[in-house]
Amino acid sequence: MITLIYRIMDFNKYAEKGNLMLDEVAEELGFPENRDLAGRILRCTLHVLREVIPMEESFQLMAQLPFVIKAMYIEEWKFNKQTEKIKHVKDFVRKVVHEDFPAGHHDFQTAKDGENAVKAVFKVLRRHVSAGEIDDMLATMPKELHTLWGVPHLNL
Repeated sequence: MITLIYRIMDFNKYAEKGNLMLDEVAEELGFPENRDLAGRILRCTLHVLREVIPMEESFQLMAQLPFVIKAMYIEEWKFNKQTEKIKHVKDFVRKVVHEDFPAGHHDFQTAKDGENAVKAVFKVLRRHVSAGEIDDMLATMPKELHTLWGVPHLNL
């Protein structure tokens, strides 16, 4: 019983794992000191990702995320069994910029900046999520979006 109480009260462990992931995103973005920017881009990218992948994949992804990143993922989520039909990289990036309103147009000077930011988030996710889960998510996405994950168009 004492062990259970200790685990429940050890919130620092959860914060530490989330902060590590946030720091990695900031580093990949090239702004290691700007955790606010990293947090906005991570949140916005996760929110658009959850619109593209099926709900079942979202739950499987969340199972592997640090606790505070899970909270970020589900923030303001309106569960919908239908996925959004985002087929092109430019549309995915446009949605991320829109999700980052009102800061999005300041955070991303060009569409390429937005694309590179999404790639940075996905690069970090690849380090924290199993290859099998990444493959499962990719199998549900339009092939053009695979390039955002650093993966060439695959015949999944």
